[in-house]
Amino acid sequence: MSLRRCFLLLSRLPVPRRACAIRRAASSGSSSRPPDTSLFVPLSVRSETSRDGDIGLELSQALDKSEILKALNRFYKRKEIQKVAAEQGLDARLFHQAFISFRKYVLEMPSLGAELHIILNDICCGAGHIDDIYPYFIRHAKQIFPMLDCMEDLRKISDLRVPANWYPEARAIQRKVVFHAGPTNSGKTYHAIQRYLAAKSGIYCGPLKLLAHEIFEKSNSAGVPCDLVTGEERTFVDPEGRQSSHVACTIEMCSVTTPYEVAVIDEIQMIKDLARGWAWTRALLGLCAEEIHVCGEAAAVNFVRELMFSTGEEMEVHNYERLTPFSVLDHAVVSLDNLRPGDCIVCFSKNDIYSISRQIEVRGLECAVIYGSLPPGTKLSQAKKFNDPDDPCKILVATDAIGMGLNLSIRRIIFNSLVKPTVNEKGEKEMDTISTSQALQIAGRAGRFSSVFKEGQVTTMHHDDLPVLKEILQHPVDPIESAGLHPTAEQIEMFAYHLPDATLSNLIDIFVSLSQVDGLYFVCNIDDFKFLADMIQHIPLNLRSRYVFCTAPINKKQPFVCTSFLKFARQFSRDEPLTFDWVCRHINWPLVTPRNIKDLVHLEAVHDVLDLYLWLSYRFMDMFPDANLVREVQQELDHIIQQGVRNITRLIRASEAQAPLPGTGKNGDAAGIQHRSRGSGIQGPSSSRARGNKTLGRASGSLGSRLVQEGLLTPELLDQLRSEWSQGRSLNDPKPTPENLNKTQGGKKKNAKRLNE
Repeated sequence: MSLRRCFLLLSRLPVPRRACAIRRAASSGSSSRPPDTSLFVPLSVRSETSRDGDIGLELSQALDKSEILKALNRFYKRKEIQKVAAEQGLDARLFHQAFISFRKYVLEMPSLGAELHIILNDICCGAGHIDDIYPYFIRHAKQIFPMLDCMEDLRKISDLRVPANWYPEARAIQRKVVFHAGPTNSGKTYHAIQRYLAAKSGIYCGPLKLLAHEIFEKSNSAGVPCDLVTGEERTFVDPEGRQSSHVACTIEMCSVTTPYEVAVIDEIQMIKDLARGWAWTRALLGLCAEEIHVCGEAAAVNFVRELMFSTGEEMEVHNYERLTPFSVLDHAVVSLDNLRPGDCIVCFSKNDIYSISRQIEVRGLECAVIYGSLPPGTKLSQAKKFNDPDDPCKILVATDAIGMGLNLSIRRIIFNSLVKPTVNEKGEKEMDTISTSQALQIAGRAGRFSSVFKEGQVTTMHHDDLPVLKEILQHPVDPIESAGLHPTAEQIEMFAYHLPDATLSNLIDIFVSLSQVDGLYFVCNIDDFKFLADMIQHIPLNLRSRYVFCTAPINKKQPFVCTSFLKFARQFSRDEPLTFDWVCRHINWPLVTPRNIKDLVHLEAVHDVLDLYLWLSYRFMDMFPDANLVREVQQELDHIIQQGVRNITRLIRASEAQAPLPGTGKNGDAAGIQHRSRGSGIQGPSSSRARGNKTLGRASGSLGSRLVQEGLLTPELLDQLRSEWSQGRSLNDPKPTPENLNKTQGGKKKNAKRLNE
């Protein structure tokens, strides 16, 4: 026997250690869907010198690279090799990537391990078979795709088929489930809250901070001590900070380990929400309460009953009818001249709100304004102004943010449009007609039981929309068929244990790809989570902290908010506390009352940044230590925003003076057409034919007006140019440029910068 054969027999052949485990995973998971291998990102293999040194070269001879390449290509083309590799989890995509990496490794390594060197030399000399390469190839493949070696474990971790078992405390008791089913303004939540107030202990779980705050105030007013817990706020009524027996919270913040006598879950139909549905699933399956009172649409009754079958719990249903009637009118409003006190115009675009508010003011009427990005205090202030019978404001212009959380005295709901931007199952944005559930939720705000109007009316602004609205409202609400789930921090940590080199975004992708859910559930959209994970991937954070940062509720459409999020994470990674002074410098505090819409939008973004600080302060108290001071600043900022919103039409006029908002005609946004005014930094309105035509007419009157409208010239520079032209200098001077305009201002750079912007 030759020396090199003896060496091969004595050495430990690097056969993969967990080949048997992989085969078991393949057999046990044969019924599950295959993973999306496009998400498997190959790791780089370090090109280090083999620990065997040049033993392979000493025992054989130098390798001929061209012959090695031919042998490797023959190996790649063998169907038997591809079949065996597929049994190890290497589909065609992974097999190809692994081979490319292995070939590069073999051809570029300064020295290979002795075993592989001798095997390749034997193949080149005709003394070996190319199949002998396979053990080394598969070992390399599992080095660059480590998930292949632990697929069975990963599948077990991402198995979401029995989420009820995640909550052992809830399963240890026999809960009584009561479903209060009915439309908006039927008293269903009222009856659930009465049981909540009568209990020795209780928890209210709502979708909005406003709703949690309302129950917090009602409970304490009724003499039942109640705490408030939201993502950004903790309020304990006990002076010494002891927890009360009752708590009102946003649904994401509910505790599934604290025992209660009664729990109330509001708006249960949101369990199907593509982004937040997981929070309702968690509360329904996990709350440790003797009685679970669920409030929502009747369309959710059968589905919730089916979920309760999986936990072995019975459910009783209490049905409610609307307390006051509402009717769909046979005529559209057509013109804003036909508005009456108590009218609420519902828009699905902030730009439409700006446009309509301006047109209402032109008619000598006052209006209140409510939309989603306003702070809660500002929303309440505007609602109070609209509800006040002594206030001249009798018209409300709002988005569908009025659908929940605000008590409004509305006589007539007027849909300015029936088309709303939505996010589909794939996370893609699209324009779609509102659903029956959404239409009923908004229409139901008219003629509420506690308002001065005992009968509600619903109609549209445009003739063409009215028959569509009637058809939507007559259609039965689609029954709920599935509930949302979301991977927990613990599950992602277990994934990271097996895949330590994967990014958090990639871990989430692989988790969702491997996850198994039954027909009752779906995995919620995780695009926002991944967006934040990718944003801070380069910042050194431990996995738990990174996960918490990525679950922060931020508006990713706001550049200032995203920039602040990034700075918060970077400062946190340096182990430098984010102090009150640091935050004030970052937001340029103190801030002033907004002068135009652009300023107002920025103030709203600053408010969101302070919300983010408060949210993080309850997760990392030592790193965000000045929550009380930041909250005081946020309250001051809320008052500043309230002043701006009270004068929103003045802000709109100021924005139009800088750059008139172009009209896009009826439902322009719904058609996907959006115009951006560079001068003001806001998008143009989408539902104003008359004003849009007037604006375009003004713009076309002169070149100067068009330049101002397009943001290429400021009003100040236009006045200066007119002054110079009136003196006759412009006849002999060259055309205005940033350089010569700058000279006319005594060398100042300010106007040149404005022109360039």
